[in-house]
Amino acid sequence: MISPNYCIDLLQRKRLPTIEVRIGNLGVGASNPIRLQSMTTTDTMDTMGSVEQSIRMIEEGCEIVRLTAPSKKEAENLAQIRQILLERGFNAPLVADIHFTPNAAEIAAKIVEKVRVNPGNYADKKKFEEIDYTDDSYEKELARIEQKFTPLVLICKEHNTAMRIGTNHGSLSDRILSRYGDTPEGMVESAFEFIRICEKNNFSEIVISMKASNTLVMVQAYRLLVAKMLENGTCYPLHLGVTEAGDGEDGRIKSAVGIGALLEDGIGDTVRVSLTEEPEFEIPVARKLVEMFEEKTNNKTITIPEDFVLPYSPFSHERRETNAVQNCGGKNVPVVVADLSQKDKISPANFFGFGYTYSNTLDKWHLQDLAADYVYIGANHIDFEVPGTLGVICEPNNYLAKYQNKQGFFPLLKEEDLDNSALTEGSFFIQLADDFTNFKELLEHPQAIIVFGTNYDNKTQLFRLFRFNLAKYGIKNPVVLFNSTQEVDAENYQLSVSSQLGTQLIDGFGDGIWLTSNQAPTFVNSTAFGILQATRTRISKTEYISCPSCGRTLFDLQETTNKIRSKTSHLKGIKIGIMGCIVNGPGEMADADYGYVGSGIGVINLYKEKTVVKKNVPTEQAVDELISLIKDHGDWVEIKSEQ
Repeated sequence: MISPNYCIDLLQRKRLPTIEVRIGNLGVGASNPIRLQSMTTTDTMDTMGSVEQSIRMIEEGCEIVRLTAPSKKEAENLAQIRQILLERGFNAPLVADIHFTPNAAEIAAKIVEKVRVNPGNYADKKKFEEIDYTDDSYEKELARIEQKFTPLVLICKEHNTAMRIGTNHGSLSDRILSRYGDTPEGMVESAFEFIRICEKNNFSEIVISMKASNTLVMVQAYRLLVAKMLENGTCYPLHLGVTEAGDGEDGRIKSAVGIGALLEDGIGDTVRVSLTEEPEFEIPVARKLVEMFEEKTNNKTITIPEDFVLPYSPFSHERRETNAVQNCGGKNVPVVVADLSQKDKISPANFFGFGYTYSNTLDKWHLQDLAADYVYIGANHIDFEVPGTLGVICEPNNYLAKYQNKQGFFPLLKEEDLDNSALTEGSFFIQLADDFTNFKELLEHPQAIIVFGTNYDNKTQLFRLFRFNLAKYGIKNPVVLFNSTQEVDAENYQLSVSSQLGTQLIDGFGDGIWLTSNQAPTFVNSTAFGILQATRTRISKTEYISCPSCGRTLFDLQETTNKIRSKTSHLKGIKIGIMGCIVNGPGEMADADYGYVGSGIGVINLYKEKTVVKKNVPTEQAVDELISLIKDHGDWVEIKSEQ
C-alpha cells in the first residue's frame, strides 16, 4: 500500500527535495528555481520559422524550448536550428519531442540537450484493444520494451543528454490498460517501467511528467508518483502541466487548478502551461503562476495536532460526506455565491453580473447557464421580487428587521451570534475565522452552512487543518469556500483563486464557492463556475479538450477551435476534443465525448469517444460533419430564442 505522504509536510509548504538534472547549462530540480518552458508550433523543417518562434519564446522568458521530431528528418534538422540560435546569441536548451519513432530520438539525443519520450507509444502501438496478459506474456513485453528503449538511454548517457519520461493519460499502452485500467496508477507504472530501465543503466538525468486533461487524474497521478519515489529513496525532478488545457479563460483556470494544486504542496520543478495560443503567450501565464508560490511571509503558524491524519485519500476523488442544508451539500452540486454587499443600492440590473436578466416587458427573469445560487446583500435592501431559484444572504440585523419571515432569505452569522435563537431557528450561514476552535458547538447546529476562508497565504494548509477538525468532531455541515482579494491584475486574480480553491475541490472538500473581489462581477462569476468546471464538480458549459498545437499540427488549431466553439458552446456538459494530429488525437481525446482530429493535410477524422466514425473528411466540411455526428447520437440541443 502506498503511503499517503506524497509531500514533505501536509500542513506547511516545503519544496519536495529532488535531485538536480542538468539540461545543457541549466539546472532543474534540487534548489534551482522552477523553470519555465514551452513548445514551438512551427514545422520543425521550417528552420527559420522555428528559430524565430524560439527566439520570441526565449525573449518572453522561456528557459527550455521544445520542438517536435516526428521523424528522422526533423530530428536531423534540429542541428541547424540549434546552430542558428547559437549564432544569434541564444543558448536556451532545446528538447526534442518524440512519440512513435525511436530512431528519431536516437538522432536527436546526439544534437539537443534533452529528449522527451512518451512511454505509452514509444515502444507500443496503441490500438485501444483489451488484451489479457498472463504474468509471463507481460514480462516478455517488458523485456521487449527494454530492448527497444535501452539504446536511447545509452546514447543519452554518452552525450550528457537529459530525458523526460512524459506519461500522458490518454496514451497509455493497451498493455498498461489491460492490467491497471485508465487510471493514475497505470500512468505511474507506465513511467516506472522506463525509469527502471534508466536506473538499470545507471542513468539518472531524467525528468518525469504525468499529464492529463482531467485535472483530478493529473493531480492524483503526480501524487502517486511522488509517494512512490519517496518510498524508493530517489525523487526525480517533475515537469508539471495540464495537457490540452484549451485557450482563454478556460485554459488558464484549468492550468492553475491542476498545476497550482501541486505547487501548493511544494511539488514541481519545471512548468509548461499548455494553451491553444501562440507559445510565447504561455510564458507570462506560467511565470505568474510560479511566482505565486515563491517564498511567502504572510503565513499563519500552524501547530500540528499530535493526532493529525489526512481525513481523505489524496490519490482518488471522493467528495466529503455532508448533510444537505437547503440546496447546499449532500448530493447537490457545489453552489456559487455572488456578492452585492458593496453596492449603494441594489437594482435588477445588478443581477446580470451573476447570470440573471430581468425583462420589464414580460415581468420575467431569465436565467443563464452561469446563474449563481445565492447573493449576499449585507446591510442592503431589496425592494423587488428576486428569482425563486436564488437565495439571499444578509447581515443578522438586516435579516431580523426585514427578512426573517421571507422565504429564501438567510442570515450570515459570526460565532458570537450562535446564542441568538431568532437567528438560528432555521437554516443559516455562519462565517468562521481561520482560528476557530469551538467545533463541538457546531454539532448543535446541523442546519448551518459554514463559510470558511483566510487572508493568509498558506490557505491550502489552513483549509486542510480545518477539514481535519471537522472530521475529528464528526461535523457534517456543508462548507462554502470563501476567497476575498483586492488583486488588481485580472489574470493574476484568476490564477490565484483557481489554484487556492481548486485544490480543495479536487480533494473533495467544498460545497460551494464565494468570491469577493474588485474585479468585474461577470468576471468573478465566470471564474467561480470555471473553477467548478475545471475540477469537474459542476458542469455548466461545453468543455473543449484542445491541444496547444505543435509542428505536427495539420490545421489552424486556434481558428478551428474558435469555429467549433461558436457553434457548440451551448451544449452544456458535452466534452469535445480538438486535436491537431493523431499523436494527441484518440489518446488525450479518450476522455471526450466527440473528437475532431487532423489525419492528413486538409482532412479530418471524427471520433465518438475512442472510436473513429468518419475518416478523411475535408476540412471545409468537418465542422458541419461534427455537428451532424453530435445530432446522430442525440446530444444536440437547439438554441432557445428569447420570447
